Amino acid sequence: MIGYTVPEIRRLIAALIVRFHQPEHHIWQWSHWRRKRQHQARISHYKRRGYPLNQLPLQY
Repeated sequence: MIGYTVPEIRRLIAALIVRFHQPEHHIWQWSHWRRKRQHQARISHYKRRGYPLNQLPLQY
C-alpha cells in the first residue's frame, strides 16, 4: 500500500474531528481502500512502462 501522505493525514484528521454522518470505522476503511487503489494504479503504470516487477519501489 501507499504510505500516508500529508494531504491524506489532513483529510483524516478533518474527517475524524468533523464527523457528520460517517462513523469512525468508515473513515478509516475509506482511507485504506484509497491507498490500496493508489498502490494498484502505481503497479499498473510501472508495468505499462515496462519495468520488471522486482524493481518496483514498494511502500507500506
